[in-house]
Amino acid sequence: MITRMSELFLRTLREDPADAEVPSHKLLIRAGYVRPVGPGIYSWLPLGLRVLRRIERIVREEMNAIGGQEILLPALLPRAAYETTNRWTEYGDTLFRLQDRRNNDYLLGPTHEEIFTLTVKGEYSSYKDFPVILYQVQTKYRDEARPRAGILRGREFVMKDSYSFDVDDDGLKTAYHAHREAYQRIFDRLGVRYVIVSAVSGAMGGSASEEFLAESEVGEDTFVRCLESGYAANVEAVVTHTPAELPVDGQAPAQVYDTPDAPTIATLVDWANSAQLPQFAGREVGAADTLKNVLIKVRQPGGDWELLGVGVPGDREVDEKRLGAALEPAEFAMLDDADFAKNPFLVKGYVGPKALQDNGVRYLVDPRVVTGTAWITGADEPNKHVVGLVAGRDFTPDGTIEAAEVRDGDPSPDGAGVLTSARGIEIGHIFQLGRKYADAFNADVLGEDGKPVRLTMGSYGIGVSRLVAVIAEQQHDELGLRWPSSVAPFDVQVVVANKDDAARAGATELVAGLDRLGHDVLFDDRKASPGVKFKDAELLGMPWVVVVGRGWADGVVELRNRLTGEKRDVAVDAAVTEISAAISGA
Repeated sequence: MITRMSELFLRTLREDPADAEVPSHKLLIRAGYVRPVGPGIYSWLPLGLRVLRRIERIVREEMNAIGGQEILLPALLPRAAYETTNRWTEYGDTLFRLQDRRNNDYLLGPTHEEIFTLTVKGEYSSYKDFPVILYQVQTKYRDEARPRAGILRGREFVMKDSYSFDVDDDGLKTAYHAHREAYQRIFDRLGVRYVIVSAVSGAMGGSASEEFLAESEVGEDTFVRCLESGYAANVEAVVTHTPAELPVDGQAPAQVYDTPDAPTIATLVDWANSAQLPQFAGREVGAADTLKNVLIKVRQPGGDWELLGVGVPGDREVDEKRLGAALEPAEFAMLDDADFAKNPFLVKGYVGPKALQDNGVRYLVDPRVVTGTAWITGADEPNKHVVGLVAGRDFTPDGTIEAAEVRDGDPSPDGAGVLTSARGIEIGHIFQLGRKYADAFNADVLGEDGKPVRLTMGSYGIGVSRLVAVIAEQQHDELGLRWPSSVAPFDVQVVVANKDDAARAGATELVAGLDRLGHDVLFDDRKASPGVKFKDAELLGMPWVVVVGRGWADGVVELRNRLTGEKRDVAVDAAVTEISAAISGA
């Protein structure tokens, strides 16, 4: 197919958009691939839509290869199904809610587990109908509080979501691994650099969960990996290495000290080192010797707020992402001055385990706080701390919680080395949901023995529109975009940089020859200066650019590889054949 730039609906920009922060946002707008309509809402123009459709095609091919069948469900959904699973409430403010003229509640679908479950339940009734994999490529909606980075984080986005249905756990595992391998093929074909990390299921529910993260400095997700073993996990999913318990017998009794003006960990450490505490004879006291108690309030969906104490070593901050993942589906908030005033047993800056447990406040600690470890912590009175408070002797927490920050150099959970951190963009997520949604809707079929069997499910998502931005992030330079051949809007761009009529005619013949061989060609036939055409070619980012310019008089055209920057002359007589071979990778 031949597309002439003189007829293409395209306007390139020379300046970056004022609100654009990341390269993909700047370049996709400057190159005329997308245009903003409102916060987090974008129109797809011809070039952008061609990239999006090519990505969709690759996704469909690999989904079909594992037996997936494509359907399309509505984006406008009634409240009832999401009320049944409690996600009408759990999704909170990220859900777009609306009412029809009869005041019936609806939502714009952020994900479709409920509707897929009901669809399968309504159609199938026997174990003989399974396994089945259904998928759709559809627009989703989430009311992002701070949409940013263009189409990387928008309120409207295209996603592929697929769902497997099986009658036993072995079938679920088979479907899960089939998706995992299909995702690897998809991202390899797209030329995306990615890593697979262990993840938490969050509001989706279920057991096993992995994320596919595209490596990128602008990514909002932090993950860690162990270079020695290959272990990788989202920070929310990292399991802290738990030290061995220590003997309690023989440890000195806890002692309360006056600690004037020491409400922070830093001032407490300064006091401890100046006090020459006998428990620390011969060594300096550090923040890791202190126990910091963070007070929050927690509310389960539809419930009331309750106090919760979280104890972490004083050298660690609480990571709110990890805390939120650990408390899912409950929401949480830090206590404010009014909360402290309502609970006078909480002495701000001096809270210890005793007051929490004496007043029925649930108290969860970092896994490093094991039996036999001794701590400096609050004594529940102004300007007082207790030294040598021993876990398992002087206080017994209600459990552990993964809420402390993860640092470079922390031991890897697999014991093979240490962790290092990096940033990434989530491009795919796969879950073994199990029976959460089947239980909610009583999705049973008759088993081989004639008895009801509860279905088990998997859920698998890919951010299709986000991948356009991800590829742009990973494949660009200071001049513009650089699309891999698998997703480029056109296979080749032919630029006429010569006003000579013979050169124009020759370029037209060259374009026709490439078209006959089945290549998609973008033909820059505009009556613009060569400089403008070259800048646009570099900005638009087709993988191959053919320049019909000064060399035409000598019987050659120039072939440029946009990805590598290599250039070479090709004889006009053999140009169609040689350029076609280059495009095809021959």
